[in-house]
Amino acid sequence: MKQIADKLAARGAAALTDAELLALVVGDRSLAETLLSSEAGSLARLTAQPEARLRMIGGLGLQRARLLAVCTELGRRLALARAGETDTIATSDDVVRIFRPLLERLPHEECWVLYLTASNRIVERQRVSQGGVQGTVVDHRLVVKRALELLATQLVLVHNHPSGAAEPSPQDRVLTDKVARAAALFDIRLLDHLVIAREGDYSFRRAGLLEN
Repeated sequence: MKQIADKLAARGAAALTDAELLALVVGDRSLAETLLSSEAGSLARLTAQPEARLRMIGGLGLQRARLLAVCTELGRRLALARAGETDTIATSDDVVRIFRPLLERLPHEECWVLYLTASNRIVERQRVSQGGVQGTVVDHRLVVKRALELLATQLVLVHNHPSGAAEPSPQDRVLTDKVARAAALFDIRLLDHLVIAREGDYSFRRAGLLEN
């Protein structure tokens, strides 16, 4: 542990490996390595475990499991705060960075719309639907109506999959087509539809499912 502490003092936290950072949180290097080599397999999957499961992995215990949960939540809130300060986007990855802290851990589906100017400046972020574990209903007419009210010329759909898999459902594909067609009637462009999940994200544009 002293070696990790010395490295931290000399080079800063950014220079530490995942195992070294985790060791400083749980106070034990071998335990940190055990946690990362468990079935969780990564920091992201490890910190996504429920407390009851987390405390049992490698004999972590309740106190250290809760400390790890606090660190995870602090990181999520920091990412959310930074996302809230973003006023322009350049790529779909920028949109994922904005919405992942908000949507990734939700136990239900939510659909949001990012309304943009022609120069990709964010005009508004609006939640347009909240549903259950397996889906949510979105009215494509209301999505486009709000774009007209804001004089937005571009928009991005974003929703989450609580199941953990980002692969879009048939309903997701239908919604994308409806919004794209309705928006095009008013010269409004659907830039992308993004699905965010614990196991990754899916971009309709990257997949070639949206016209340029």
